Amino acid sequence: MKKKDIKILLVDDEPDILEIVSYNLQNEGYQVFTASNGVEAVKAAKKITPHLILLDVMMPEMDGMEACEKIRDIKGLKDVIIAFFTARGEDYSQVAGFEAGADDYITKPVKPKVLVSKVKSLLRRLKDTSSENDNIVTVGEITINKDEYFVQMGNDKISLPRKEFELLVLLTSKPGKVFKREAILETVWGNDVVVGGRTIDVHIRKLREKIGDHYFKTVKGVGYKFNG
Repeated sequence: MKKKDIKILLVDDEPDILEIVSYNLQNEGYQVFTASNGVEAVKAAKKITPHLILLDVMMPEMDGMEACEKIRDIKGLKDVIIAFFTARGEDYSQVAGFEAGADDYITKPVKPKVLVSKVKSLLRRLKDTSSENDNIVTVGEITINKDEYFVQMGNDKISLPRKEFELLVLLTSKPGKVFKREAILETVWGNDVVVGGRTIDVHIRKLREKIGDHYFKTVKGVGYKFNG
């Protein structure tokens, strides 16, 4: 996908940040749209269907966490890449962000060149998923449709956020194999993405709630495996 076709929605209540970040991303050739609060972000996301959303957390009218959850509930936006772009870097804030449906967490302040590099890294996932989405995998009563990005269990079709889906695809690629935490982070989140150790636990808990607790086995001190 060419840069000129990629749409980025930048959401922040500080005009200076909107101006500086927009300028740097536009210089890279991306289409950049802006919003100053969560309410505007949800409306803009519906209208433009962005490929990436950089979302502040602390904003008036509707904060970033709520906005992220609402965007994830919109048909057609479940797979948009969402990264929180915020000064709040505490572990509990990051965990809350991932639980709300975010793919990544960028802590302010960050130099423009570093931010642009981070954006490029996030957008590479668009290519990664397109190259993988050509198979239908069946494990027991679970069918994973990589092309349409959903999971089928019996008559129930389950839609998962991007990272939960990618984690499920990894674990079901070799049922019974124990995937080490380091390998999971590297495969699902990438070497260039810094996330807390609880990130995997949060996503596994979500999968257990949606797919079934008995499918996922925790191997203490090592990682996780899928019981097919």
